[in-house]
Amino acid sequence: MKSIGVFCGANSGANKIYQEASVKLGRLMAEQKVMLVYGGGNVGLMGEIADAVLAGGGRAVGVIPQSLVDREVAHRGLSELHVVQTMHERKAMMAARSDAFVAMPGGFGTFDEVCEIITWNQLGIIRKPVAFYNVNGFYDKLLEMIDHCVAEGFIKFDQRENLIVESDAELLLKKIRAFSDITSDYWIDFKRI
Repeated sequence: MKSIGVFCGANSGANKIYQEASVKLGRLMAEQKVMLVYGGGNVGLMGEIADAVLAGGGRAVGVIPQSLVDREVAHRGLSELHVVQTMHERKAMMAARSDAFVAMPGGFGTFDEVCEIITWNQLGIIRKPVAFYNVNGFYDKLLEMIDHCVAEGFIKFDQRENLIVESDAELLLKKIRAFSDITSDYWIDFKRI
């Protein structure tokens, strides 16, 4: 694994534990020579993880839409900064540059990004590990909702089992490295055909 696409908040969150977790993950990525691919911002958890990777001697690649550069939130000290026109271009470039994905705590943008990547895996567009860095139980409620969707027949069990969930940064990276895709291609309900 050479690179991880990290989805995270442009805000730091209400609890300092989220910032500490970002720094820890960033340091570990630098130590393990795993390149960070992320949204290119210098604010919130995005800025925290990028700064930690760079401080540890690692590589950080940002992909940011011009509209956010115009708002002066682009990180100017990155190994690479790619400025694109749309959020769709941003997500496509991040997906292409990443060997795996981690969703850290965040808001709507983070949810959008991780759900799109999970969907791409489900559809077979990509086959890459997706992990939730479940700091302070941040994703517990979302994971409950996903389990509810499985129970109600809207998400296949193997799709849920394919998601990595971990609150410890070292174990998170270890599980990503050990990932083995167990999904099948039977996501369609053929009862209507």
